[in-house]
Amino acid sequence: MASVDLYWLPLGAGPKGHCVRFNGRVFEGVSSLLSRRNPQDLYHSALDVRVDGAAYVIEMTPVWQSKQHDRGVQLEGPVGLRVLGRSRLFRYEVRCWRSGTIPDVAEAVDSPRRLSTDPDMACRVLKLVSECPPVTWGRDELRTGDMWNSNSLVSWLLARSGHAVESIQLPANGRAPGWDAGLVVAARQAAGGRLA
Repeated sequence: MASVDLYWLPLGAGPKGHCVRFNGRVFEGVSSLLSRRNPQDLYHSALDVRVDGAAYVIEMTPVWQSKQHDRGVQLEGPVGLRVLGRSRLFRYEVRCWRSGTIPDVAEAVDSPRRLSTDPDMACRVLKLVSECPPVTWGRDELRTGDMWNSNSLVSWLLARSGHAVESIQLPANGRAPGWDAGLVVAARQAAGGRLA
């Protein structure tokens, strides 16, 4: 049996997420004022992919967040500014972690969402993880109109692997900054264009 499940995690979930939660609220407060809309809840996404009896967690997360050794790191990139990426404190990693866990999965909202049970689609997601563009987290280096982050990774993987991304909905009153960046880049690649 195969499956691709999407999880929506509140930004800054967990007991150690105080700083992320606070900064997320400030970011969303400013964004909502500029966009003349009500503030929304911010979400971070992750995938659980199961195929051939194995389970994999796919997520983009800060390098310093876990000390476990074999967590399936496929690539790393800088956070905020490319020059800051020289420090471990300002680097992210993209994981395809066999038998891994999603931290704070107990706080996930309206999750999991089963997106597919097709073994070929599940295998395509796993194969694509190492091909993710290693751009700066929190920036719009690829000129998509949206910043690149964990949501970009997930939407990019789902679009590139043939999932029906247009049918994916967020939890009520939710927003996933970065989601559109992944979709734009995937569409460019599908059309044979450049990343930026």
